[in-house]
Amino acid sequence: MIVKQGSILAVDDNEDILFALKLLLKPQVESFHTATTPCQVPKLMKTHRFDVILLDMSFRDKSGEDPEGFKVLKHIFSFDPQAKVIFITGHGDVEKSVQAIKAGAIDFVTKPWQNERLIEKVKQAIQLPTNGITRPVPAKNHSPKTTCRLVYRSACMRKVAEDIRKVAGTDANVLILGENGTGKQLVAEAIHDHSKRCDQPFVSVDLGSLSESLFENELFGHAKGAYTDAKTDQPGRIETASGGTLFLDEIGNLSPHFQTKLLTVLERREVTRLGESISRPVDIRLISATNRPITEMIQNGQFREDLLYRINTVEITIPPLRERTEDIPVLLDFFLRQYSKLYQKIRRRADKPAVKYLTRYSWPGNVRELQHVVERAVILSDNEILSRDDLYPENNPLQQETISTDSHNLDTIERKVINQAMQKHSGNITQAAIDLGITRTALYRRMKKFGLND
Repeated sequence: MIVKQGSILAVDDNEDILFALKLLLKPQVESFHTATTPCQVPKLMKTHRFDVILLDMSFRDKSGEDPEGFKVLKHIFSFDPQAKVIFITGHGDVEKSVQAIKAGAIDFVTKPWQNERLIEKVKQAIQLPTNGITRPVPAKNHSPKTTCRLVYRSACMRKVAEDIRKVAGTDANVLILGENGTGKQLVAEAIHDHSKRCDQPFVSVDLGSLSESLFENELFGHAKGAYTDAKTDQPGRIETASGGTLFLDEIGNLSPHFQTKLLTVLERREVTRLGESISRPVDIRLISATNRPITEMIQNGQFREDLLYRINTVEITIPPLRERTEDIPVLLDFFLRQYSKLYQKIRRRADKPAVKYLTRYSWPGNVRELQHVVERAVILSDNEILSRDDLYPENNPLQQETISTDSHNLDTIERKVINQAMQKHSGNITQAAIDLGITRTALYRRMKKFGLND
């Protein structure tokens, strides 16, 4: 069973390319839109929220000389700073890919593409969190403190910000620990933005969503002719990140076999593309993250101890939102400002009872869940002052502080809540995941665990 996720916009002046993308991706996603000219993009973005935008790099200006893809990218970001853009280019060289990443694209693909790899890249991009991408206004006087993209008031997050400041100026490898939705990627970006490598690429890889069949191709790249569909040379993510920062998210999900391969790259500081015998030197600053208990995994033989020593010169632990409730009001205000502006609404505020309720809620999905709650309220409510009912509609399965059930078994309760969310949204996994405050991938795994996706 294919679980359809996400809304895609493909922008290319070649209608044959758009037709091929539609045939490939429409069965995989909830909605697929196309544009043949850059001028169509703003109108589409005003009426739709896209999870991923596939953008041709080789649009030409009226003189037919200069590529316009990068100009279109800037225009997209001016409209939506959180947009996730994947460049499509006919040039598979490192220079173009690095230029695309530095311009703000999250990834790139080359024509002709490998179908399986393109689908994998799109799925990874859909699952990539965007909480808090917009940079907050710098703090003044008694305003909440900010460090790059982090918004906080609590002492425990002040400690995280101080650790970021201390480690950013070094090239030390960093391991970020924390539950899903706490903002591990934002901390990684903050370290990069305050480092000596800040003007070089920040390349993110979600190892939790990367299939083993594509691991080497994705991280190490391939040479032309390495396999049937390898029609051009293609650098991997590690090579693309050379000179900058490589962020490996969900590193605890890496299989023992690929842990060994990654360790070899980190020790030798070089990669070998599939289909080549020569090694290419790489200069990366490595930041990793996981929500899994790495120490227990080492004791159980699930994670290599020598790899842990390589990746955790410094550890930064992000506390869950329930342990820093004083941050909830300032995060709430930040997201209300952000989404009021994004959706062109009158500036929204929350009343005191709503704020009090939100600070008492346990937030199993952490900051990401709070972000989704606020975004939904800004979209659906016509009220300038939001109440508790606006922020948690009555039929939301997580609205109640206690869940009525004839069983105290956690699996039974979780299965019931997921069922309620899926029924509420008529099987739409994206909306159900937003209501539950977890990623689509996490919801899909839970559905698979309980046999709900059969």
